[in-house]
Amino acid sequence: MSSTKQRRTVRYWLVQIVQMVLIVTVISIAMDWYRTKDIPKQEAPPLSSVLSDGEYFDAIAQSHEQPVVVYFWATWCPACKFVSPSVSWLSDDYAVVGVSGSSGPNERVAQFMQAKEYRFENINDPSSDIMREWKISVTPTIYILRNGEVASITTGITTPIGILARIWLAR
Repeated sequence: MSSTKQRRTVRYWLVQIVQMVLIVTVISIAMDWYRTKDIPKQEAPPLSSVLSDGEYFDAIAQSHEQPVVVYFWATWCPACKFVSPSVSWLSDDYAVVGVSGSSGPNERVAQFMQAKEYRFENINDPSSDIMREWKISVTPTIYILRNGEVASITTGITTPIGILARIWLAR
């Protein structure tokens, strides 16, 4: 194969990849907008509870010190299997609290999190009352809170880089 033809082939595939990334990005942004259009985007609803480790957590109060990632998820959620490890990894360096909806009693959720080695703090929401108050219709949904307000919302599968970018933009 001549080097000119090889360069065209490489260029062709690079153009194809860039086009696919752009298409996926546009579709992802459109889906995020549609899924989150009914979610409050200014002042965040209250979110405080005693965590599984017995400590009291107030997401709004903590968001005045640093951005807080609020991760709405469920043990039965297929997409959460991809996002939860990223959230767990981020919880080592950032304020993260999970809200597990309709996932059963505290013991079941704690066992699930331990088996999966998830390290983020979690509020169990067995009857999904918190999820309804926050108007969550899709899991996973990730909020970034800053100064008591919603700085960012994303739904569905996202990457650690996507979450980090949202945290940094909220600073």
